[in-house]
Amino acid sequence: MTLNLTPDELLTTTRSVRRRLDLSRPVERSVIEECLLIAQQAPTGSNAQHWGFVVVTELEKRRVLADLYRRGWEAYTRSRTVDSGANEYRQADRAETQTRVRSSSAYLADHMQDVPVLVIPCVSPRTDRVPVAAQAAIWGSIVQAAWSFMLAARERGLGTVYTTLHLPHEREAAEFLGIPYDRVMQAALIPLAYTLGTTFQPAKREPLDTMLHWNSW
Repeated sequence: MTLNLTPDELLTTTRSVRRRLDLSRPVERSVIEECLLIAQQAPTGSNAQHWGFVVVTELEKRRVLADLYRRGWEAYTRSRTVDSGANEYRQADRAETQTRVRSSSAYLADHMQDVPVLVIPCVSPRTDRVPVAAQAAIWGSIVQAAWSFMLAARERGLGTVYTTLHLPHEREAAEFLGIPYDRVMQAALIPLAYTLGTTFQPAKREPLDTMLHWNSW
């Protein structure tokens, strides 16, 4: 099934989906592979195509990854006071939005193991000690491929969210999944599931002129 969204609709309504993931409906392997074929068409520095995607569907493995994610989530929440997130945003509507985001993020942390598919986009080489220019090329390749995957998923009625909270425990995830940690870097953990309803709206954003700079900063 495809939603037949226009390009602009696809780009402006591919949201971070947490609460509206359908945890009871399996995702067909053929649909996942369709999305990955599209991800392969993303730009890649020097045409290196140095991506890798680990697709996890087995329940026990999802449980282990969910536990690593929750450990990252709990550490993240401990590092912030209850009100600090809201205080970072002076406008009341933005504070309200952040409160909703924190609530939905907590829901996802509680239910990560129930999401039918977890996808880990990977890239090589690692960027731990390389110059910024090289980091930009490597990260630019995998992030664009991951975003293309998420766009393809949206068009097929699937929801995703780009999460990174398991990465403090990346080595543990690598050992568990057989990812060669010294050579291959995990970029994210992307939950994937059909959505409860397919209508999503563009998000509120700051006025363009607050971030637009012509010719100089």
